[in-house]
Amino acid sequence: MHEYLQALLGGILIGLSASTMLGGLGRIAGISGIFMGMFTNPDNTGKWRFGFMAGLLAGGAGFLLARPEALSYDLGSFGFGHAIAAGLLVGFGTRLGSGCTSGHGVCGLARLSKRSFVATITFIAAGVITVAVKGAL
Repeated sequence: MHEYLQALLGGILIGLSASTMLGGLGRIAGISGIFMGMFTNPDNTGKWRFGFMAGLLAGGAGFLLARPEALSYDLGSFGFGHAIAAGLLVGFGTRLGSGCTSGHGVCGLARLSKRSFVATITFIAAGVITVAVKGAL
């Protein structure tokens, strides 16, 4: 399958998932909020969050089994410690921006949220700058 068709199919599935979540549960499919709610929801009404996260992990594991070459990266001088630091920085940025690309970029933009538009532009700009800096090194 051509790469652009794979991307199109992936986008359609993400859109369907976000629409189903909003229509079925009345919730925004923001991964960071769903994940944090697993630990901050004191009344245990959010058991669906564990199922959602398990589905994400199962989907990733299934993809790894089906196409392991697609997830093999040569980190080069960028070692495991750097990857952990980068993940922590992304988590910090997610909290600072009150959401992640799934919440702002997919769901927020679909709802024409100005805040999500600014957040998404910021995510993209940070990615472009990171790639430019990494390429210059």
